[in-house]
Amino acid sequence: MSASQVRRIAGREIDFARRVVVMAIVNRTPDSFYDRGATFALDAAVGAALAAYADGADWVDVGGAKFAPGPAIPVEEEIERVVPVVAQLAGAGGISVDTFHPDVARAAIDAGAHVINDTTGIHDPRMADVVADSDATIVITHSLAAPRTPHPSPTYGDVVAEVADFLRRRVDLALERGVPAERIIVDPGHDLNKTTAHSLELTRRLGEIVALGHPTLVALSNKDFIGETLARERGERVAGSLAAAVWSVTQGARLVRVHNVRETVDAMRMTEAILGWREPTGPLVHNMPAQAGGEEAE
Repeated sequence: MSASQVRRIAGREIDFARRVVVMAIVNRTPDSFYDRGATFALDAAVGAALAAYADGADWVDVGGAKFAPGPAIPVEEEIERVVPVVAQLAGAGGISVDTFHPDVARAAIDAGAHVINDTTGIHDPRMADVVADSDATIVITHSLAAPRTPHPSPTYGDVVAEVADFLRRRVDLALERGVPAERIIVDPGHDLNKTTAHSLELTRRLGEIVALGHPTLVALSNKDFIGETLARERGERVAGSLAAAVWSVTQGARLVRVHNVRETVDAMRMTEAILGWREPTGPLVHNMPAQAGGEEAE
């Protein structure tokens, strides 16, 4: 990792050398991959975000258009979906907005968003300009297709090397357009224009992405590569998602984007404790001297 791993995001100092950020997913879309529109209504989206914070999420990632191929969502409509959520969450916790439109990013930042999560890897260079002209952090994600378009049968000679090269070039673009290095996060884009074999290889060799020197985010939660690996349907992938997240942290990932917040928070905090980054938060009574009588606790 790079020398400076302490970042100030959402008014809070985060030491990415010793802390894993849990980013909860809240989609204001009627056709989202996981919840099938359950948080499309404004009050449902805000309620889900507040519940995620209560369950321990550090950030909430608000999306107004899914990544999958489909009709374009007008920019004005995407703004109407995400900005009211951002505005209502101001002060509650870290706020990320999942968008590839610079105009949506600008409106979201103006409303209080701290992070822009661009799953197209700065497909539009103006996105870097918007982020540079703010205090926001950008997540640069690998994907191949133009936004909302299919990319059937993706092929790579070496998927990890090619993803790393893409991210390196896109980081350079962001730097050239004025985004400070301390406001850049990278994401290898599991399942985005990739087969299950590609996503498994990226997970296995995640250290090569981490070696780029920027905090690495992994968006593994309930994805198809987990479902196909385990032969599990969409609602049966939590255990596989947690296993992939824990493995990724041991390989250097420092942010995880998830649907199942409480389970993931426990898994990440337990991993941090095993790695010696944090102390247990519960009372330590097991095999300790009893408060009275001096007997060992059971």
